[in-house]
Amino acid sequence: MAIQVEVWGDYACFTRPEMKTERVSYDIMTPSAARGLLESIYWHPGLRWVIDRIHVCSPIYFTNIRRNEVKDTISASKVKTVMNGGTGELYLSAPESIQQRAAMVLRDVRYVIDAHFEMTDHAAPGDNPGKFQDIIKRRLERGQFYSMPYLGTREFAAHFQRCAELPPCPEELRGTQSLGWMLWDMDYSDPKNITPRFFRAVLTDGVLHVPQPGSEEVRA
Repeated sequence: MAIQVEVWGDYACFTRPEMKTERVSYDIMTPSAARGLLESIYWHPGLRWVIDRIHVCSPIYFTNIRRNEVKDTISASKVKTVMNGGTGELYLSAPESIQQRAAMVLRDVRYVIDAHFEMTDHAAPGDNPGKFQDIIKRRLERGQFYSMPYLGTREFAAHFQRCAELPPCPEELRGTQSLGWMLWDMDYSDPKNITPRFFRAVLTDGVLHVPQPGSEEVRA
């Protein structure tokens, strides 16, 4: 069943995976980021979110900032050792682990996510599309979420509401613009070999039409 969600924020960063050191954002929100944002508002094992379109409702502006990032991680083996009664430090030292990096991010963003959900094999006998649709609408109207929705990175929180009417397309986005290869989503069909999937993104009058799962437009 279909639903439209309007999201906006001061900053956003939908990181291009080809940039290894410094973060550089895609021009617009990616389908995987849109799916993650909707899941933060409502997730259930009985449904699967599918992104249909992303409407870009504000001009595309970039800005440069510097961010503090953690360069180290706590290894899983160290956690297991402590859980089994061993000793170890399960924390990171900020002065030693944090480093400053440059980032090219988006500012003053606003999107409308046009999506639908499909029932999965994990749905309970009492679950049905109408039930989920009502729950999602109530959560959007009340501003409820499971985890804070964000725009690419957790520090860029997203405001959201149910979209009653599509905002007009900005004049700067009229026409057709090729955005090149864009991340579609991650393929989790093989848990031991999770791979990224890409597609040729084209923005038409401010609207990104997203290929559906199984489409030939989606490439590894």
